Amino acid sequence: MPEQSLTLHTYWRSSASYRVRMALNLKGLDYESRPVHLVRDGGEQLAAGYTTLNPQQLVPTLVHDGRILTQSMAIMEYLDEAFPQTPLLPGTPAERARVRAIAQAIACEIAPLNNLRVLKYLTGPAGIGEEGKLAWYRHWTETGLAAVERMLDQQAAGRFCHGDEPTLADCCLLPQVYNAHRFECDMNGFDRINAVCHELEQLAPVRDAAPENQPDAA
Repeated sequence: MPEQSLTLHTYWRSSASYRVRMALNLKGLDYESRPVHLVRDGGEQLAAGYTTLNPQQLVPTLVHDGRILTQSMAIMEYLDEAFPQTPLLPGTPAERARVRAIAQAIACEIAPLNNLRVLKYLTGPAGIGEEGKLAWYRHWTETGLAAVERMLDQQAAGRFCHGDEPTLADCCLLPQVYNAHRFECDMNGFDRINAVCHELEQLAPVRDAAPENQPDAA
């Protein structure tokens, strides 16, 4: 499968896009980045052309050899199967289940409560205002990360979420922590999470995936 056929529709601040950029970079895969601005002109993800590509009107979308792939977790698992070099899932069923559990605790429990369309609804139709939105964001992020911290403490050895190599779980963790800092969440007491993120930030492929290093960064 030719690597040059990988095209990622992405937004620089999207945590889900950040996950997939990390996965692509950690696996050493070349790809074309096509920005989809989630705010400009009412949101480019809502345009008819993009809706045809991704019916959910979300980012990221990965196109590989004409195959259209959506949902960051599904995309990352696809990449691991299609390009088995530098695997993002460990070798045994029990280890893979643990990595998926940590990843899903972030991608399925924390992130959906805090994505852009939810936050816009809170300050719009729900009418809770900016302070209410921030309180919502911080509550669910801090509560969710506390659970992830406990999950990491169940196996404290290793530089990353599971052992000494980055996995699917790490691709989910760092973007969530990036957003937590952006919204000024209280990150005190998350010793394992903070240590893992520090290790990840030392890796060049991870730094290259960071929001501020994207061509569409505002």
